[in-house]
Amino acid sequence: MAGEDRSPGTAPRAAAPDETPDLYGAYPRLTPKQIRFLSGHGTRRPVAAGEVLIREGDRGGDFYVILGGSVAITEYYGTSDERLLRLHRQGRFLGELGLLQGQVAFYTAHAREAGEVLVIPVDRLRVLVARDPVLGNLVLRAYLGRRTMLVGAGAGFRILGSRYSSDTRRLREFAARNWLPHRWIDLETDAEAEALLRRFSVAPEETPIVIWREEQVLRNPGNAELARLIGLSTPAAGGDHDLLIVGSGPAGIAAAVYGSSDGLATTLVDAFATGGQAGTSSLIENYLGFPSGISGSELAERGVLQARKFGARVRIPAEATSLEPDGGHYRVTFADGTEALGRTVVLATGAHYRRLDVPGIARLEGTSVFYAATVYEARQCGADPVAVVGGGNSAGQASLFLAERVPRVHLLIRGPSLGAGMSRYLVDQIERHPRVNVALDTEVREVRGDDTLRSVVVEHIRTKERRALDACSLFVFIGAEPCTDWLSDVLALDDEGFVLTGAEAEARAAPGVWESQSRGCLRLETSLPGVFAAGDVRSGSVKRVASAAGEGAMAVHHVHDHLGHTTAGLPGPGDDLPAPSGRSAAPGGDPHASATDAHPLHMTGGEGR
Repeated sequence: MAGEDRSPGTAPRAAAPDETPDLYGAYPRLTPKQIRFLSGHGTRRPVAAGEVLIREGDRGGDFYVILGGSVAITEYYGTSDERLLRLHRQGRFLGELGLLQGQVAFYTAHAREAGEVLVIPVDRLRVLVARDPVLGNLVLRAYLGRRTMLVGAGAGFRILGSRYSSDTRRLREFAARNWLPHRWIDLETDAEAEALLRRFSVAPEETPIVIWREEQVLRNPGNAELARLIGLSTPAAGGDHDLLIVGSGPAGIAAAVYGSSDGLATTLVDAFATGGQAGTSSLIENYLGFPSGISGSELAERGVLQARKFGARVRIPAEATSLEPDGGHYRVTFADGTEALGRTVVLATGAHYRRLDVPGIARLEGTSVFYAATVYEARQCGADPVAVVGGGNSAGQASLFLAERVPRVHLLIRGPSLGAGMSRYLVDQIERHPRVNVALDTEVREVRGDDTLRSVVVEHIRTKERRALDACSLFVFIGAEPCTDWLSDVLALDDEGFVLTGAEAEARAAPGVWESQSRGCLRLETSLPGVFAAGDVRSGSVKRVASAAGEGAMAVHHVHDHLGHTTAGLPGPGDDLPAPSGRSAAPGGDPHASATDAHPLHMTGGEGR
């Protein structure tokens, strides 16, 4: 139904002179045919000039299509700081990503002129866009674009704090990684800071603070408190679940999509943000189905929206601290003391980049030394050179992304060849880029700077020659360590701490665990029946986005296999579990796990991380 209701070659009606133009596909105009379709599922009603349709800070709401008049999108509505963001007229629809995710509104939408609107409940909208992929894609693309613009415009809440404060950095990173519209006000340099401190009676030592809607101030809130304010996640994940997924990188999100679409009661949790390591990638150019590339954050957002559409619950932040069998289920405990029970568990906690251990680096981490390269980090670089350490795809992607924003990128690689650990498409682009300078056989020996980075001391491995490179920021991508500290006494791990699966896991399991089962250990199953590992956290996994997503889908296939067998012999709380000595004598992957045996939707690819 969603085809254009125009003659071939006819352009859509242009924006009125005072209407915000649709330059990036964020403000499309619905066709008459699409409006007729939607009218059968909503209610038409008149609106008076000045009537508020969406109020900043309110959660949920309805989907509005403008049938007549005009609607203004403003920030700080009704205050002296009121700011017009957008203006829309007939045929456009309201809302942005938060409407589909259940977050609060980051703006106010009010009728600038009297007119008429079509009102559709958001739950009904989710059903309609699922039924019509053309309409669904139109709305999703618009909402993703609008969220990007809100983030870029500095709308939403404000974080006031010192650039040298670890808590300020924590809040800023949490907001950035979760794609929350916000603006940072630097306590040291922003002229607005002092006035805001006086207005809200806050002492400098009480910062950082979060200011919301000019009426609510949170003094150094935790990530969970900020998440509750914004409506980032569902309530605590208590109760019983068919499938509990810990970790929301590509593997975890894929498992959530396939599990919930198969009708399993599914909950996805993560300690910090969706996307995992992939979420910090500025552009993934060789992921199947995205010929123009896609950022890791957008890929994660799309996947989470899919999972929510099928009924999956998402809880962020929720840091898992323990896993134990409990009466035929598994109990996961979180850092805030809450718990969740799952008939099955998929571990997709991924890995984090190794810290660079050189003199002077600790005091600069978070201010000038970063382990991700997104817009958030790039904004702090200014107009000075930067350095990137690493020889893999993540380092290559970061170098190209940063080279579009700074005058010089020093790419420091320990090995003798640029192509040894990097995909050819990245090597070709780096070799051609005039602002990327590659230094092979090079290691960082020291970083210099007091409050911010000033220079990086590097050494040529063969000649031992040292030199200092001017750099305002250092980006580190030197390998990954698994996020399995909380699992070391529960599951069999290899010598590097990655989770063993399949035949290797069965061989290292505690006595009696598998003898009571009516089947053998599945390919992605751990040393505990019904607990699976997917993605980077799994021993021997292919460190690629596509393979991680494929393993997430394959894990759900195994979940169904497990639930189809009796679980009467599932170990109880008092049973023996593998100890740290249960790690494999030689690290490596599951020899039985191959792409040809995977779930039909398993994909392999070369996109790097």
